[in-house]
This record gives sequence, structure tokens and C-alpha cells, in this order.
Amino acid sequence: MMTKYSSRYASSPEAVKKYDTQQLREEFLIDDLMQEDEVVLVYSHYDRYIAGSAVPVKGDLALETIDPLKAPYFLERRELGIINVGGSGSVIVEGTAYELGFKDALYIGSGNKDVIFKSDDSSNPAKFYLNSAPAHTTYPTVKVSLAEANKLELGTMETANHRTVNQMIIGSVVTTCQLQMGMTELRPGSVWNTMPAHVHDRRMEVYFYLDIPENQAVCHFMGQPQETRHIWMNNHQAVISPPWSIHSGSGTSNYTFIWGMAGENLDYGDMDVCKITDLR
Repeated sequence: MMTKYSSRYASSPEAVKKYDTQQLREEFLIDDLMQEDEVVLVYSHYDRYIAGSAVPVKGDLALETIDPLKAPYFLERRELGIINVGGSGSVIVEGTAYELGFKDALYIGSGNKDVIFKSDDSSNPAKFYLNSAPAHTTYPTVKVSLAEANKLELGTMETANHRTVNQMIIGSVVTTCQLQMGMTELRPGSVWNTMPAHVHDRRMEVYFYLDIPENQAVCHFMGQPQETRHIWMNNHQAVISPPWSIHSGSGTSNYTFIWGMAGENLDYGDMDVCKITDLR
């Protein structure tokens, strides 16, 4: 068993304007997730958010603390959200097993010392996508299946953004300190997500792209509304979105993405919308 982690420091919008493609990808793209028999974590200095993955194949994997936390165990002062994007598996929290099928979610409150990831079938392992944020108190551990998510139907085929937003780890479904997670599924023929784009200076966000067909890709747009940049992304890659940045994308096919966020405000609708015609 192995845990790998790296840190990403915050960047100002003025600095990002001068980044070339390689530096932009190094600062914001997370392209090493879903490695077999490893827990991979990226610690962002935007709201101390952690994004990562756990893929147990040959054996179970444990969630271990990492040095930046300066804590005896990972969830001493943190909460955790998990969405399984692989085969069926389970997450064992303090001895209690929670079975997660494809696209099921689990919220784990702070104070839980032992978290174990397990696959039902090593030939089709579970692929657990992880998001974590600091927590000020403890809330109960809750499983949320895809069927139990609060669903919003947004967009239209005419504007190529017809999509279903599955709110999973969010106030109307699960009580959390600041972590919010959900999954947006684009309908066939639609390719745009989060358009019109928006920013929310009250919280940061991480997008994780999945269900991208082989030989297809998603172009993720970021940056200030009048100074946008783009990052080309493949299946099972994530991207960090600073509070001052838009976070939107367009694919060469329809796809799914998991959004996770943390910060000052738990109001999902708290966003400053950017007119499409004002984007630069």
C-alpha cells in the first residue's frame, strides 16, 4: 500500500496571465489520479482543499495522514467526500462498511480515525474519487446513491448544454461543514458545461472529468472572465479552479464531471454569472 501526495500553492490572477501552457497545467491540472494500489492526494492552498483517489486492486487501502495536515490521522480536523467511478466496492469507516456502486457517494465526518477502501472484484476495481476540506465539527457519515441525489435539469439541446445536475453531498441532502460535491451528466449531443460561466469569490472548486469516450477530450476554460485560458483534459483528470476563475468546459463528445467545492458560503446558487458575450 502506498500514499502519494503533492502540494499546489495559490496563484494570483495577475501571475496566471503570464503562464504558458506547461506552467498552467503544472499549477492547476491533476493528471495522475486513479493509480492502482495507491492513494493519490493533491493538497491545494486554495481553502486547504484536497482532491485525490484510491484504487484498491491487490488489497485494501487505508486513508493515511500526510505531513501538511500535521495531524495524527487524516480526518482529525477534516471531512471527506467520496464518489465511486469504477466497479463496486466498499468504504469501511470505523468498522462499518458502506457499499458503493458506480457513481454512488459517501460523506464521512471529521473525527473518524480508520477509513479503508476495498474493491469487490480486483478485475474490475472500485475507483474512489476523493475530496476533503477542513471541518469545524463532526457530522454523521452518510451514503448517497445516485438515485437519491437531488436532480436539476438545466440547459437545452439548442445551446448544446442539456444536462442533469446530481446534487449529492450538499445541504439539502447531507449536512456538512463546508464541503459540497455532486455530478453533472451531459446528454448526448450536448458538450458545454457551466455555460453561461460564473465565478464565486466565496469558494474554490475542483472539477473531475469522467465518461469521456476513448480518443475524445474536454477543453476546460479557466481564468478571469476577461482573461480566459484553457486546459485540454482527458478521462479521469481533475482541475483546480481558484475563486477568481471561471470553470467551464466543452468536449468533443458528451461526458460527465464531478464538482467539489469549499469556502465561505454553502449556498449552491451563490455565483456571479458572466455574460457569454462578455467573455474574452
